[in-house]
Amino acid sequence: MDTRLLWLAVGAFATSTMAFVFAGLLPLVSASAHVSISEAGHLVTAYSLAYAIGTPILATLTGSLDRKRVVVGALVLFLVGNVAAAASNSFALLVSAQIIMGAAAGLFASTAQAAAVMLTGIEHRAKAVAAVVGGTTFAVALGAPIGSLIGNLAGWRATFLFVGLLALICAIVLSLMLPRGLPGVKLTLTERVLAIAHPGVMPALLVTLLYLTGGFVVICYMAPLATQGAGMDISVLPAMLLAFGIGAVTGNYLSGQLTDQLGATRVVVFSLSAAAAICVVMTLVLTLVPSAIAGPLLIAIMVPWGIVGWMFPPAQASRIVALAPQLTNLTLPLNASAIYFGVAAGTFIGGQALQVGPASELGLIAAAFPIVGLVVLGGHRLFGGSRVAMSPGE
Repeated sequence: MDTRLLWLAVGAFATSTMAFVFAGLLPLVSASAHVSISEAGHLVTAYSLAYAIGTPILATLTGSLDRKRVVVGALVLFLVGNVAAAASNSFALLVSAQIIMGAAAGLFASTAQAAAVMLTGIEHRAKAVAAVVGGTTFAVALGAPIGSLIGNLAGWRATFLFVGLLALICAIVLSLMLPRGLPGVKLTLTERVLAIAHPGVMPALLVTLLYLTGGFVVICYMAPLATQGAGMDISVLPAMLLAFGIGAVTGNYLSGQLTDQLGATRVVVFSLSAAAAICVVMTLVLTLVPSAIAGPLLIAIMVPWGIVGWMFPPAQASRIVALAPQLTNLTLPLNASAIYFGVAAGTFIGGQALQVGPASELGLIAAAFPIVGLVVLGGHRLFGGSRVAMSPGE
């Protein structure tokens, strides 16, 4: 593999870790900032909204700049956000730091993928993008549990410093390794957003939004699920995140294999159905099973849930590319924004649910969203038509 792609993947690993590590940090931040778990969840909402809204805006503003400058600049901005978070002395400042990090992470993700394609050539586009996205997968598998472990051992501020150090190293290496003169694409914000009007794109983005909303109703609040729902100690969170991460790596690999064999739509339908079923099982386990057994079962459930969860993104991206191959450079960033709007919505909804009911009920709430996603997907295919039903791309 081109070493430059490896370092772009390291950058994706660093910037993506922050989106998932908060599942293990929320109790620590909550205690330190003297806010509730659901209020601490607003940090994830702020990060995700900054990512979703900031990415197209910053991509527009930096569209004409050399990709090297944008990649390195995004990592430096992300570093600033991490240092600000580690040094923050109020919850408001911590939220502001999350906004900086979210916007920087979104800009890095979109620019790094474009730079990877330019480095390898358009004929190797899929492999180049997969290499960079692989950094995100490993952020789930390794970054989140490692960051959670560091937070539990040395305090949550140490996690921000650890992630910031990774970003700093990556920025230095890429500033030395990336060539100058990688051109950007100058498009207006309107041009970027209008791709949503292409037939089939809006329903597809809605399915992405619903799937991620359901997922993050639970993912962000693994801590109360473990402690309040299953009666376990907070120290088990790194193990839960690791189990989920192992499943995520497996699911990401299986998604590519199954999409080629069965078609992306079938994989997406399976992911939506299985995610809803697993979330219902979580609630049943936490409600009906004695806590001595429920705890280990909850950790075990994280593996299949991670597999199902990470089968969805590659297959859904493949569906969206198939809808409008000529608009890939516009529709995939819109899909990324839909992902993070879903993360923000799920985190907010889960936090509100915790204020009025037990953590064990989060699974039922989460299950509703992929079910609605199935209805949207089925309705579009039934009434909106499909260019090539169940082809490998769809």
